[in-house]
Amino acid sequence: MSAEILSMVYCTGLLIALVLIQSMAGVRAQGLPLAHSRDGLPPPEGFHARMKRVVDNHREGLIMFAPLALAIEWADMNTAITALAANIFFYSRIAHAAVYILGLPWIRPLIWTAGIAATITLLLALLGVI
Repeated sequence: MSAEILSMVYCTGLLIALVLIQSMAGVRAQGLPLAHSRDGLPPPEGFHARMKRVVDNHREGLIMFAPLALAIEWADMNTAITALAANIFFYSRIAHAAVYILGLPWIRPLIWTAGIAATITLLLALLGVI
């Protein structure tokens, strides 16, 4: 399996883990009403709200990365640069989630920038720019 596809698979696994943590945080914060229609619940706060933002951010990143990784694979355009970019994306997403969950400011945008730069690298490779 190529680095690009493997990174996509690992990032999907990370998303599953983050959704499970978010779900547990929601039940802990809101109680069992989350098992119902969830109408009229107050907005999430604290850790639960942070976990929702982590999941949303990771999903956004994965939505941009996954089609590019698949296109690289289907077009047989895998190179050392695209493999490195895919690995950077994966490790930046782990670091981003950890820093976000811990609530550490200032570092998170730098880590996010590494992930988006890796995604842009895949796009540029597909466009034949690099």
